[in-house]
Amino acid sequence: MINFRPAQPEDYDEIARITRDSYLAAGYFDSAEHPYMRQIEQVERRAEAAQLWVAERADQVAGAVTLARHGERFADIALPDELEMRILVVDPAAQRSGIGKAMVMAVIELARTLDGIEAVSLTTGKDWHSAHALYRSLGFSRVPERDWPVPDTEIWLQVYRLEL
Repeated sequence: MINFRPAQPEDYDEIARITRDSYLAAGYFDSAEHPYMRQIEQVERRAEAAQLWVAERADQVAGAVTLARHGERFADIALPDELEMRILVVDPAAQRSGIGKAMVMAVIELARTLDGIEAVSLTTGKDWHSAHALYRSLGFSRVPERDWPVPDTEIWLQVYRLEL
């Protein structure tokens, strides 16, 4: 069973580890010293600017995701009617166990309860094929005209949106 809940400060170190390990294991970056990696490992900073949620299995944090609304500091692409989902990560030891899909489905269900939210949006890397497959399988559509460059990096992220 997977429990999806708001992150607590005592979760931050584990979220940082999972974030680092999952991005490096997937080969998205060659080093934890990459500027984007250093940015996304700042979990406390993220939690001050957005909602952070974790997925637990057997009382262990196995995944995390950051949620933001239009106008919030951590929202990069969210339109006024969207909940933006960012930095969805699953511990490499727990990958391929359904946690990523369960987290996306939980975000969708949470978004349906929020006033003024009619869609979930997200960004993902161009070559992150498993992420693209997951989002497409859950009904997300590519919105290429909204693709977004990460400031101070060479990274260009692709945008997806799911109408609720």
